[in-house]
Amino acid sequence: MSGAEADRLRAFIEKEARAVGFDAVAIASAEEAPSRAVELRHFLDEGRHGTMLWMEDTADRRAHPRDLWPEVRSVIMLGMNYGPDENPLALLDKPDKASISVYARNRDYHDVVKGKLKQLAGKLAARTREDVKVFVDTAPVMEKPLAREAGLGWQGKHTNLVSRDFGSWLFLGSIFTTARLAADEPERDHCGSCRACLDICPTDAFPAPYQLDARRCISYLTIEHKGPIPRAFRARMGNRIYGCDDCLAVCPWNKFAVTAAEAKLKARDDLNEPALADLLLLDDPAFRTLFSGSPVKRIGRDRFIRNVLIAAGNSRDDGLAARCEELASDPSPLVRGAAVWALEQLLAPQEFARLAERLYASEEDLAVRAEWRKQ
Repeated sequence: MSGAEADRLRAFIEKEARAVGFDAVAIASAEEAPSRAVELRHFLDEGRHGTMLWMEDTADRRAHPRDLWPEVRSVIMLGMNYGPDENPLALLDKPDKASISVYARNRDYHDVVKGKLKQLAGKLAARTREDVKVFVDTAPVMEKPLAREAGLGWQGKHTNLVSRDFGSWLFLGSIFTTARLAADEPERDHCGSCRACLDICPTDAFPAPYQLDARRCISYLTIEHKGPIPRAFRARMGNRIYGCDDCLAVCPWNKFAVTAAEAKLKARDDLNEPALADLLLLDDPAFRTLFSGSPVKRIGRDRFIRNVLIAAGNSRDDGLAARCEELASDPSPLVRGAAVWALEQLLAPQEFARLAERLYASEEDLAVRAEWRKQ
């Protein structure tokens, strides 16, 4: 391909990427980058992936694009801005409300981004007659390191991608192609001495700058973790019931970002500040209806109510105690255990002791019995 042809193809990719709804586009080489494998191996060897065993199972393919698809020559990295209208940290001062991570307040971004990737990939394939594959987060692709190498931004001290144009608010997707495209230069790190994202973390999930221990991360605990929330982290969760935006929202580079204009990414009004009292009433059908098409639906009603109960306990609103008491007899032991902890926070010690005396004897699940014993 001549230089002029390469320039025209690059202009075509950028034009069509923006036409379908992407805000940023850059190209990375599919060649091996040893740093990717080293960073991933360290993360896994330290056990920081927690129960996300799939990360270890797919480590080899995850580190090297050609282990995932041997024919790939170039990786087109795309970013879609989802900057919120308001600072999501303000919601943390409203303990009777639930804080849902900004990215999850509307349609599942996997569906939105993948649809746009397919549109763009189809146009690229028609133009070049080369093969293409699209990936959005669910495949073993290291999007953030690839985006860093392509120059979309740099990985900040919170390990997430930071863009000079969009701060920490970019959804990422990739198109693998057999076309040989000129790679862009990586973006240099602009974090400097700033520690805002590290210092704000409620659970100290960053053992060092640029390192994350997922086992301590509220996003992991509320979404990926399937069992009871470890007692050490419950009070620190506050009213965060699905994900955590603290380290993203505090990034100083956000001041240069523009609010997302794409209507499909705007937050639903009913998910901006939902009341804990309303969410505690959700049975499985109501949960599925409320979160139809949302990423929240993937964790299931029981794990979701577990999270809401932790927030209810942290609210110190004794008006929620009656519903928490009902949930202490829920069919799910995960829900019952979280309800016990919430009641421990909401009731006077004597009231909690009387309730324990009534319900403990009939409880068969060992983990729930341990909650009644405050263990």
